[in-house]
Amino acid sequence: MPLSEHEQRMLEQMERALYAEDPKFASALEGTGLRTFTRRRVYQAVAGFLVGVALLMGGMIAKLTWVGVAGFLVMLACAVLAVTGWRKAGRPAEAVPPGRQGRLARRHQPRKGKVMDRIEERWQRRRDEQGQ
Repeated sequence: MPLSEHEQRMLEQMERALYAEDPKFASALEGTGLRTFTRRRVYQAVAGFLVGVALLMGGMIAKLTWVGVAGFLVMLACAVLAVTGWRKAGRPAEAVPPGRQGRLARRHQPRKGKVMDRIEERWQRRRDEQGQ
């Protein structure tokens, strides 16, 4: 279930407050390490695909069927890894067109439950305490 506009605004306010209070901690939670790891894995899969092509061609030239089949299997496995890894890596938030941000955010949002209610209540109490 997607977040409402009010909930999205509240979440953005909490993120800004977190960055203001502790930017080092906020940047650690950002998740750029996972994106870098996934992209590195995609590049390795592409290199593996090229090795598979070389094995396939080498097997054909040397007339060794098992080497050609092994090369094909390496190519297939690396292609699957590259495609799935590329989808997981996603695009950084700056690269997402403004019109699609809402749709992408809604698709990947967890369901709202008791946890979100408690966080929102705490946030409201905190804002009320700071305002007084």
